[in-house]
Amino acid sequence: MPTITSAGLLLFRQRPGGLEVLLAHPGGPWWSRKDVGAWMLPKGELHVGEDPLAAARREFEEETGYAPPGPFAPLGEVRQNGGKRVLAWATPGDMDPAHLRSNTFELEWPPRSGRLRSFPELDRVAWYDVPTALEKVLGSQRPFIERLAAALAAA
Repeated sequence: MPTITSAGLLLFRQRPGGLEVLLAHPGGPWWSRKDVGAWMLPKGELHVGEDPLAAARREFEEETGYAPPGPFAPLGEVRQNGGKRVLAWATPGDMDPAHLRSNTFELEWPPRSGRLRSFPELDRVAWYDVPTALEKVLGSQRPFIERLAAALAAA
């Protein structure tokens, strides 16, 4: 079975209190009551032959309604618990979370009910300082935030 690869963007901004990153909370009933360790970078799967950065940009816009202009700095790769590869890039920006416009997916809900319901891929996005973001984000995606913070501190 081939390894699934996703690509995403980590939007960041500098505030008087320090660095903030934009994290996304997945939509749907399974995630509705999860918070700590449930947030992630807006990301999605690459199409066959698609450039990873182009996929990251496409997925970010599809999932948030916002298209950051760049520049884009590579943050490398992580492997999630299920084996999925995730590639990410950091980019500055200042999206207003109130303007989230996410695409949707359909799911039979409740299970075995025969009823399909539509859910947003992301039900909310929020800005977090680095310590809070490291608590909120999926454990496998923490390195992206750490790499961004280290790169900005070194600059």
